[in-house]
Amino acid sequence: MTTLAKPPTPMQKPKNVPPASYNSPIFEELGFPTDPHNLYRQTVGAMLYASELMGLPHRVQIILAQPKTEIMVHFPVKMDDGHYRLFKGYRVQHNNALGPYKGGLRFHQDVHLDDVKSLAFLMTMKCSLVGVPFGGGKGGVKVDPRKHSNAEMERIVRRFTTAIAHGIGPDYDIPAPDVGSNAQHMAWIADTYSFLADVGGKDPSAVITGKPIEYGGSLGREKATGQGVVDTLIEMLPELGLKPEQCTFSVLGFGNVGSWSGKIFQDKGAKMIAVADHTGFLVNEKGIDAHDLATYVQQKGGVGGYTKATAVSKEEFYKTKVEVFIPAALEQMIQESEAKLINAIVIAEGANAPTTPGGERILTERGIEVLPAILCNAGGVTVSYFEWVQNKTYQMWDLEHVDRELNKHMVKAASKTRDARRKYNCDLRSAAYIAACERLNQAYAARGIFP
Repeated sequence: MTTLAKPPTPMQKPKNVPPASYNSPIFEELGFPTDPHNLYRQTVGAMLYASELMGLPHRVQIILAQPKTEIMVHFPVKMDDGHYRLFKGYRVQHNNALGPYKGGLRFHQDVHLDDVKSLAFLMTMKCSLVGVPFGGGKGGVKVDPRKHSNAEMERIVRRFTTAIAHGIGPDYDIPAPDVGSNAQHMAWIADTYSFLADVGGKDPSAVITGKPIEYGGSLGREKATGQGVVDTLIEMLPELGLKPEQCTFSVLGFGNVGSWSGKIFQDKGAKMIAVADHTGFLVNEKGIDAHDLATYVQQKGGVGGYTKATAVSKEEFYKTKVEVFIPAALEQMIQESEAKLINAIVIAEGANAPTTPGGERILTERGIEVLPAILCNAGGVTVSYFEWVQNKTYQMWDLEHVDRELNKHMVKAASKTRDARRKYNCDLRSAAYIAACERLNQAYAARGIFP
């Protein structure tokens, strides 16, 4: 029989817990999709539930419930064999009440509008919570980068940049990497944009972050999201009576966020004993070296076939007893079925919206704490902000300075979340949304709505 993980010092069970499917009247008012499994409905629903708890004005709720601008483009690209393919791309600009739009570009075969809208919305919440002067944006191209040569990807990226160039800019909308995109893609975007836009003598590379160090990138940006996950854990674990060196952990998704989370948390004394991605599920109760596995994944493209751990089933992976579970893959991966299996004390969401409302309801009933993505996942946008500042001021910060400033933002965001939790006696996700919405509400109160 599997032994269930139990927290030594469980947090007080919140009185105000959102239902598995929150049905706000604003959904009908704004014509939202009726499918309760729709990602955009789920993410906005979590915010609207928190808004009701805090008494957020109706006008602010409806503004935040929909993006300001949705851009969809179709563009042709010449393939290596000489034929042309038509690609679809998106850029959604959710809100800029606090500053320019900011958010990544996802290159994935399953990219579609509601997903991009959800991610742009979450960026608004993250930027507000973590205290950077940005609003939320997100974009992407419906493409599988693994099926294209380097030359084809360069043409796809540059052609996409041309298609959206009129809608981005260093002071208006600043993209960044996301799933499927990397620093090289960001360099191509910055270079292409520099030929298309007149930025009045300013550095055009500030149009995008996550660039290579050699072309205006920031030290610490590659590991920033994973660093933020671990900074949040270090800050929040004491409330559960835990220290990193007492923790075993598992990671779902071993790409950029998952691998860096694993390496950094391991370096703090924790032990990774289970890991999974699209190529397989692995367990080793004695520990899996996150650094060694990251090197293997860079060479092989996934964790499958790694011989220093045992291949197991999906069910066995989720049932593996750990203190910390880090979902760092895609959205909606922890649904009701997975939530019933997870054997952990705390879940630190490294991915965007990895837990469905139904899944979270089960986790809450089982006493498993969830550290929400808009808190845990905010390290990437924070260091993107640092990169933008460095570009705009022609500076180059050392790694220690970047890490120190990132930790300040993450600790402050965690503190604001805890304060909201105590005040409203709610779950941490609702508390994080409340803290984020408080700042946005203050901005709208000061700015007003013109005319």
